[in-house]
Amino acid sequence: MELAYIPSPSRGVIHLGPIPLRGYAFCIIIGVFVAVWLGNKRWIARGGRAGTVADIAVWAVPFGLVGGRLYHVITDYELYFSEGRDWVDAFKIWEGGLGIWGAIALGALGAWIGCRRRGIPMPAYADAVAPGIALAQAIGRWGNWFNQELYGRPTDVPWALEITSSTDGRLPGTYHPTFLYESLWCIGVALLVIWADRRFKLGHGRAFALYVAAYCSGRAWIEYMRVDDAHHILGVRLNVWTALIVFLLAVTYLVVSAKKRPGREEVVEPGASGGNADGEAEASGADQAAEGADQAADGETEAEAEVKDDVKNDVKDEAGSTKKN
Repeated sequence: MELAYIPSPSRGVIHLGPIPLRGYAFCIIIGVFVAVWLGNKRWIARGGRAGTVADIAVWAVPFGLVGGRLYHVITDYELYFSEGRDWVDAFKIWEGGLGIWGAIALGALGAWIGCRRRGIPMPAYADAVAPGIALAQAIGRWGNWFNQELYGRPTDVPWALEITSSTDGRLPGTYHPTFLYESLWCIGVALLVIWADRRFKLGHGRAFALYVAAYCSGRAWIEYMRVDDAHHILGVRLNVWTALIVFLLAVTYLVVSAKKRPGREEVVEPGASGGNADGEAEASGADQAAEGADQAADGETEAEAEVKDDVKNDVKDEAGSTKKN
């Protein structure tokens, strides 16, 4: 008898008249808003303009959704193109199925296009939005809870997830809530990146690389717990291999970037004023004012010295004239 467990929702969609409101879609939308909100705050703090993050997100988000769906469909093609399946279901993104690897890859392409149009360095933008992306993933994972999918092995721990659906081969019971594990891990990743960025002044894409490396390290062990069907290479799930390869690439970028381009970008958005840029301008103005005051003081000192010399010469001339008389 289970003493406690996490209940699954009886359904993942509520109909408002003819309009379906899906929990999975709501989680994705809320995650995007949180990512843009936090990214905007960090971008302004770095000296960028308000609204720039949202403008570039208009490019990044659609590309990311397409990339995430493509990765899922390609790696799980049998769900849509095998015998008895309907290939049209591959377009039903609201039913779940987004691969984070494809979402980040094509989302980065969309962000690059947006940055190019605004004349903004892509690595600086990536650093600003990195923690927000991690939080968006943390929120988005709850969409799997609404769909009763991507859970782990059977368990009777107090925080086990109860699965009640029997569709698509599911067996009702209690399982490890891998969606919850990954959600909590992503929150920890976001906090780690924010702390490290403040502590070490990460720049030139290193905050984003830290996010990628930290996420991959967690995804690898969480992936091992999942029991959904997946392709294997040498007995290891495909997503585990992907996490390992991407982790190594991210760490390599961190090391190489720190050696070649240490420090942080001084200007992240041409023509913008704010964050560090304002502080540097104020400091520069104060230095100029102090320099002007020093020059004025030097000028006054030289003038006083000249006056004193003139007075001394006048006294000497008068004394000489008195002796002659």
